[in-house]
Amino acid sequence: MTILVVSGTGTEIGKTVVTAAVAALATTRGRTVAVLKPAQTGLAAGETGDAQEAARLAGSGAASVELARFPEPLAPATAARRAGLPPVRPQDVAEAARKLAAEHDLVLVEGAGGLLVRFDDRGGTLADVARLLRAPVLVVAPAGLGTLNTTALTAEALRARSLEPLGVVVGSWPARPDLAARCNLADLPEAAGAPLLGAVPEGSGSLPPAAFRAAAARWLAPRLGGRWDAESFAASVS
Repeated sequence: MTILVVSGTGTEIGKTVVTAAVAALATTRGRTVAVLKPAQTGLAAGETGDAQEAARLAGSGAASVELARFPEPLAPATAARRAGLPPVRPQDVAEAARKLAAEHDLVLVEGAGGLLVRFDDRGGTLADVARLLRAPVLVVAPAGLGTLNTTALTAEALRARSLEPLGVVVGSWPARPDLAARCNLADLPEAAGAPLLGAVPEGSGSLPPAAFRAAAARWLAPRLGGRWDAESFAASVS
C-alpha cells in the first residue's frame, strides 16, 4: 500500500490524529511518509494546518504538503468560492499524490470533513480522489451514539463507487466510554462491512511527539503497523 486515503464520517472526529498515528508507525519502521492535505479550511496563513500537525507528531521521517488553504471554516468548495480563490479539484489531488508516491514509501491523503464534502463547483469529492488513485480508504469514526449510521452511509457511498473501505478506526476513544461506545466496538465492523482497525484515546494529539510515537502501536491494528487487537480491547473496556 503506497497511497492511503483517510476519510472521516464527519468533521472534528480525529482524522488528523489517526493520520498522524499511521504515519508514526511507518516512520518508526524506517519508511518515508508524506501527509497530503488537499484543502485546509478555517485557518489563516501561518497557522499550523492538519498536514503539518500530523507530520510533527509522526516524526522526522514525515513530510507535509498542503495544496490549498481557505480562511473560513467551511466545506472546501464553499470556502474557495467565498475567498475568491480557485478550488482544488480531484485531478489535482491525484496528481500531487502520485508525485509524492514516487518519492516516499507511503502517502496519506487526509480529507476535509466527510467523504462526500465538495472540493469544487463540479461536485468533486475525496471519493473521486480515491477512485482516480485506486487507493484504499481508511474510515475514521466517532465512538458514540449515531456513529453506526454515518459509518454505514460512508461505506455504502464507497461501494457505490466501486471502492472498498480498508477498515474503521475510532478517532477519539473516550476515557469513560458509555454503553453506546462499548457496544459500537462490536457493531462498527458490521456497519462498515470492514474490520475495526483501532481506537485512538481522546487527547492523544496533545502528547509530546516522542510519547505519541511510542504509544501509536497500542492504538492501531497490525494491518496499520501496530499491535492493537479488537477483541482484547473490547474485553478491557466492557
